[in-house]
Order: sequence, then structure tokens, then C-alpha cells
Amino acid sequence: MNWKEYKQQLLKDPAVRREYEALEPEYRLAAALMRLRLAKGLTQEQLAERLHTKQESIARLESGSSLPSLSTVKKVAEALDATLEIYLRPRGKSGAMVVREKGGRKG
Repeated sequence: MNWKEYKQQLLKDPAVRREYEALEPEYRLAAALMRLRLAKGLTQEQLAERLHTKQESIARLESGSSLPSLSTVKKVAEALDATLEIYLRPRGKSGAMVVREKGGRKG
């Protein structure tokens, strides 16, 4: 059994699925940070230098194992020359409230 099949089997359990879905935002953020860093051609060490921190801090951010503060995410976005957008969507609705760090507020 490969990882994908094992994951599908685990997610059949409602309690496991709830926990998995509860952690999705953290992992999506971590993946987005890593993708952007790689797209910019930066190593974790180089990004850490831009942020005046250690490579280990960037590794923790990208692992999704810890939830960074909003101010940390803003600093990372700035170091990557990126715009931070936060979406809040009512459950079961398609509309969203969008807050942009660079460029103001949009609703």
C-alpha cells in the first residue's frame, strides 16, 4: 500500500477526517510559502538572511508544524516581494471577504 492509498483509508474515519480538515489552512499556508520561496530561487538560508532569522525558523514555517503569527507572515511576504491576501468565507457560501496587505481592503 502506498502513502496515497493509506491516506485514503485513514480519511474514512470521521474523527481523522475532521482533524485533517482542521489542519488544512496551516498546511496550505506552509505550502504556499515554500512554493513562493522556490519560485524566487531562494534557499531557506537565503530567506532566513532576508528576515534576520535562522534557517531552522524557515524550516518550521514550511513544515506546517507551527502556526506563525500574522506579523511573521507579513514579514515573509515582504521578504518574498509578495502580496498577502487573507480570505474569510462563510461556510457553505461562495462569497468572500478579501483583505490585502498591499493595496488595501476589498470586499
